[in-house]
Amino acid sequence: VEEERPKYKPLVTQLAAPKIPEGERVDFDDIHRKRMEKDLLELQTLIDVHFEQRKKEEEELIGLKARIESRRAERAEQQRVRAEKERDRQTRIAEERQRKEDEEAKKRADDEAKKKKVLSNMGAHFGGFLAKAEQRRGKRQTAREIKKKTLSERRKPLAIENLREDGLRERAKEMWEWIYQLESEKFDLTEKMRRQKYEVSSSGHGKGKVGGRWK
Repeated sequence: VEEERPKYKPLVTQLAAPKIPEGERVDFDDIHRKRMEKDLLELQTLIDVHFEQRKKEEEELIGLKARIESRRAERAEQQRVRAEKERDRQTRIAEERQRKEDEEAKKRADDEAKKKKVLSNMGAHFGGFLAKAEQRRGKRQTAREIKKKTLSERRKPLAIENLREDGLRERAKEMWEWIYQLESEKFDLTEKMRRQKYEVSSSGHGKGKVGGRWK
């Protein structure tokens, strides 16, 4: 609610009306002059009151503008502080996000390097294993082929399709003698290998160290 301003009353000097003496001549010029002086005085008083009021209003307006500028500056300072805090917060968030991304990237790189190393080691071991397995398989195949070749050379074909009973008996006798011969050879080879192992074992236990050397 706008405050009511006090009304200023013009300070008008009360002039007494000129008295006209009885029986004397009336001076209208003097009356007119005095009336003009009265009007001029009232006008001057109104002008003074107007300028005084105008001066007070201007002072109030200047004070109001000063308060507005002060509040505007205060609001601008508050906004500047809030904006600076927000920039700092966004900077911290960006730095934290970048730090986490760097840590995750480093972790992924480390995991990838470990995985490659494990796969490389597995590949090397597996390659060696395959090479050894291939070598053993080659040896087994070679020994198997030699055994198969030896048996094929020593084994005689049966050829019993056209034989009669006497011929079958004769062939059975030959097969039994051949099996007996193989068993005898197997026994002799087994004994020979056993003696060789025993000799190797005995020669190893019979040695001793003399002067830091084996004798």
